[in-house]
Amino acid sequence: MKDHSTRTTRLRASRLLAVVLAFGLIAAACGSDDDGADEAAAPTAAPATTAAAPTTTADPLAGTKVTVYGPESSEEEAGAMQDALDVFAAESGIEIVYTGARDFSDQINAQAAGGNPPDIAVFPQPGKVGDFAAENWILEIPASVKSAIEGQWPAGSLDTATFGGTLYGVPNKTDLKSIVWYNTSIFESGGYAVPQSFEELSALTLQMITEGVTPWCVGIESGPATGWAFTDWMEDLVLRIADENVYDQWVAGEVKFADPRIVGVAETVLGLWNAPGAVYAAGGSIAATPFGDNGEPLVAGDCAMHRQASFFAAFLPEGTSIGPGQEVDVFYFPAVAAKGNRPVLTAGTYVSAFRDAPEVWAVMEFFGSAEYANARQAAQSARKGGGQSGFLSANLDQDLSVYNDLERSFVEILQTASPARFDGSDLMPAAVGAGTFWTEGTSAVNGDKSVAEAFAAIDASWPQ
Repeated sequence: MKDHSTRTTRLRASRLLAVVLAFGLIAAACGSDDDGADEAAAPTAAPATTAAAPTTTADPLAGTKVTVYGPESSEEEAGAMQDALDVFAAESGIEIVYTGARDFSDQINAQAAGGNPPDIAVFPQPGKVGDFAAENWILEIPASVKSAIEGQWPAGSLDTATFGGTLYGVPNKTDLKSIVWYNTSIFESGGYAVPQSFEELSALTLQMITEGVTPWCVGIESGPATGWAFTDWMEDLVLRIADENVYDQWVAGEVKFADPRIVGVAETVLGLWNAPGAVYAAGGSIAATPFGDNGEPLVAGDCAMHRQASFFAAFLPEGTSIGPGQEVDVFYFPAVAAKGNRPVLTAGTYVSAFRDAPEVWAVMEFFGSAEYANARQAAQSARKGGGQSGFLSANLDQDLSVYNDLERSFVEILQTASPARFDGSDLMPAAVGAGTFWTEGTSAVNGDKSVAEAFAAIDASWPQ
């Protein structure tokens, strides 16, 4: 592979002009949006809000074109991605076109196998990046791109898309999973302090039960994906009770589910959930309660806490005030005190390249930059009319002023992670991570199988 010099010299004045013009157009467009627009009827291509900033005619990339394909297809998300790419397009002279589709996962397989892939794909599951690398469908990230972005991301961020010692993906979006949403009035009236360690969280759970307060809302139902919320708890606690080395070996299949350390974590989770009075399950049982149905009971005071990712704000009742001193606030899902670390479980997307060309690597580097994070967040917030944008980046150099207070607290957790690890089930072979880990985990939650029986079945399903 050629190691191209990927980004040409760019004038800061042109960049600022591009940003101003781009978001002026976004604001104008959002001002005329119908608040009742249906996201489900989203276009496959992002809305056109291209900045009209002049490009530098001397730029050697002017007149080239790069295509990007990914799973984000709503007016807000796909549109905001295109808005951010338009800023760089106006600056560099590259025509950049993003297309989003809900069936991206199936379509990208067919496109790659058929020899007709996009220039860049946005992968929500890094395990798939590894699959495509094994098929030689995607390209190694050049050293120049890697060196330009790696210092901008927390330690371990690039490891997620590294296979066989080679980097194949660039991070461009990060979701935070290691947080707990809590009812502030319950905490205030009970005199409860936000726990600073997992031991304190466990003690708080028992204290609340003793005092007649239901500590947790829990639900793991999600249609054919039922059980994934249990896997998130497992992953967070393997990082805390064991460590990141065990976590990495477990995700890779080198540490088995039947390993006493993994079984012990599952028993810790179920011991907490099964304690009498510990859980409010709106659906009658944990496995029958949709994961998103915990917002209303949390606000209503049926429970005090709910562990869920940063996107959970969308499942709170409309009009719920969120943040310090509001109806619902969040705290970091705490670590084991003796470990002295700050592990964080994440999810997100990585971009990979199919075509070796200077313009492609320029766009790839932009995706991993603070400039992309700033532009994407500003655009998505504007398209959603303020409030929670749904976008986060762990980029260390981004401008945090583009986030609101709650989002800023999420980013700070991401940036201070030590260590950060990607959602394990998304990294495991699909037959396990999106299969038996869900189904057998649900059997253990229901009590249909013991943890040992369920986890032995997961091990037996691991591809040989």
